[in-house]
Amino acid sequence: MAEPILVVEDLHATVEGKEILRGVDLKILPGEIHAIMGPNGSGKSTLANVLMGKPGYEIAQGRVVYKGEDLSGLAPEERARKGIFLAFQNPLEIPGVSVVNFLRTAYNASRPDKTLGAMEFRKYLQTKMDMLGVGSELINRYVNQGFSGGERKRSEVLQMAVLDPELAVLDETDTGLDIDALREVAAGVMKVHNDRRGILIITHYQRILNYIEPTFIHVLLGGRIVREGGKELALELEAKGYEQFRADAGLPDSAPLTDEAPAK
Repeated sequence: MAEPILVVEDLHATVEGKEILRGVDLKILPGEIHAIMGPNGSGKSTLANVLMGKPGYEIAQGRVVYKGEDLSGLAPEERARKGIFLAFQNPLEIPGVSVVNFLRTAYNASRPDKTLGAMEFRKYLQTKMDMLGVGSELINRYVNQGFSGGERKRSEVLQMAVLDPELAVLDETDTGLDIDALREVAAGVMKVHNDRRGILIITHYQRILNYIEPTFIHVLLGGRIVREGGKELALELEAKGYEQFRADAGLPDSAPLTDEAPAK
């Protein structure tokens, strides 16, 4: 059996002193696609930020292990160099920096011992653009400046293809996409996916899972994973919502389905 790419054990995490994650366990093997589903404010993006080591997100208990290495104390850029990629829910604009230059800088920073010159990188980039069907008009513009929601997310998928991570975390990639853009972005993710890469999709909608079939679905509620299953679980959530798991999350009837920790 293949060794896990990611192991999350009894993860408790705080933000500004407030406990958000309260005992998350997760294991991702090479080739697997996992989906974390939950309502807004359930702790999904907190999990993504903890995995990436974003400042201000503190591990209070438990650990995050990537390819056998405990990630505690590693900065986001160190995690990126080791092969972890985070696609943002709302990618930021970077005025004055073209997509192609941004991608080359990111690629070379992730491989300081195998940097590519401008011409070499352009040839490499073209193979990824051809694979994803991305035109040159996108890469010659400034990063996300004036981009539509679909263009921003297609640019993120291109970045994932270029950096070729072993673990890709997609934080609500479906946010702001119409059905055509969603279908195109999902198709790009599947083209980038392979049997050595693990993907973690974070979403609160079932619709992206119409185009990306996960190996496992995990329901995150109240800072805990309260249910796990296959694609049928997403359909159940679409039909019945998250209220059915309130008791499993330890949330009293009066508590909102958010990342506010219930009274102990």
